[in-house]
Amino acid sequence: MNNLIVNLRDDLVSQGLDAGPDTIVWHLQHHHDIDVSRSTVRRRLVAAGRVTPQPQKRPKSSYIRFEADLPNQMWQTDVTHYYLGEPRPDQTNRAEILTWLDDHSRYAISITAHLPVRGDTVVETLQTAGNRHGLPASILSDNALIYTTRFAGGRGGHNRLERFCLDHHIDQKHSRPHHPTTCGKVERFQQTLKKWLRKQPIQPTTLGELQTLLDTFTDHYNQRRPHRSNQRRTPAAAYTALPKDTPHTTPETHWRIRHDRVDSTGRVSLRRAGRMHHIGLGRAHTSTRVVLIIDNLDIRVLNPATGELLRHLKLNPERDYQPQNNNNA
Repeated sequence: MNNLIVNLRDDLVSQGLDAGPDTIVWHLQHHHDIDVSRSTVRRRLVAAGRVTPQPQKRPKSSYIRFEADLPNQMWQTDVTHYYLGEPRPDQTNRAEILTWLDDHSRYAISITAHLPVRGDTVVETLQTAGNRHGLPASILSDNALIYTTRFAGGRGGHNRLERFCLDHHIDQKHSRPHHPTTCGKVERFQQTLKKWLRKQPIQPTTLGELQTLLDTFTDHYNQRRPHRSNQRRTPAAAYTALPKDTPHTTPETHWRIRHDRVDSTGRVSLRRAGRMHHIGLGRAHTSTRVVLIIDNLDIRVLNPATGELLRHLKLNPERDYQPQNNNNA
């Protein structure tokens, strides 16, 4: 197995793909029916000289992370560039890549190549992605003019994207100037994408060739690359595990998400209007992590790892315990 781990590492690195221990564990499980721990893989990579310790790196525990609770609750978007062939002084072959990324699952919603990205391009790709996946409740971007005119001195009013978001009840959010880490997920995705592009033996010289490569990478990233933030699931698995959020036409006064773990009696707790309620799920689910999607009295309890709906009920506010045979929904 030592050789298999090292060969997997070398093969993934040669393709410009993620080759960390978590990814190798996933490939061993899904393609070779071998179960091995992350620590074992890392030890064998270190022993083979494939990992260089980096103690100077900032520990992950020092970062404050935010993640949307549901798919389509927020999409991040950004633009990066890639040259078609060797760079030219006039930069006429400088293509731009427009990304739409789901914040909850890291699912690559839309990755497209343009010469260049314009305001109309942003709206058209958002609309196309919305027709396929449903429009998001909100979007997050930087302050480029293709996204917002709020720093343009008030000239021209709303741009086309701002108008589209207002018309479709999409909450438009922006990073603060000089704080690019706000859009860190999409920027990290673009780094991964460009690293892979540079490793390709045949570099694109036309937009069509670049788009073909982008489509290939998107399929691999979504379907065959486990993500640590997704409990080692692929973005596609995480994106389809929970119900999708949608634009809100009314204020979200009573809508909320709660994360919990089923207790030893097979129940989860929920406080509403100052009163604690206990929802029965059954002892078979003891210790299972769950997500409660709460819309006033309408409650759905799901397993976030599998997407399984464990219970759907209408809460009886007059009762403490909500028995399993009383779904009313």
